[in-house]
Amino acid sequence: MKYLLLKHYRGAPAAVNDVPMDQWTPDEISDHIQFMRDFADRLEAAGEFVDAQALSPEGTFVRHDGEGRPPVTDGPFAETKDLIAGWMMIDVDTHERALHLAGELSAAPGAGGKPIHEWIEVRPVYTDPPTVTE
Repeated sequence: MKYLLLKHYRGAPAAVNDVPMDQWTPDEISDHIQFMRDFADRLEAAGEFVDAQALSPEGTFVRHDGEGRPPVTDGPFAETKDLIAGWMMIDVDTHERALHLAGELSAAPGAGGKPIHEWIEVRPVYTDPPTVTE
């Protein structure tokens, strides 16, 4: 089963080491990115890695509002750019394994080289569309 592990900027409870990345030193950022690469490499070797991406904080909400009139907004609702910092797609045998890996990912280093202990959202990916029975 595939799971999406979501890293949040905001929207989840505060991490233990809750220093925003824009306040980290270049070495702290490099160490964090290396942790993520090493984590992905380990999962790839185990056949559990699908993909991962960091997301830019820039983004725009758009919806169809009639021909030629797509409204664009920066609020008032929380937007994905405010919430999702990045994601990793994994393919594991059990939900428990997904939870275990999310816990490991939560220990990525942050400010001062200490683990962030950030909250990671674990979302199952539908393999088949949900069905409705009458």
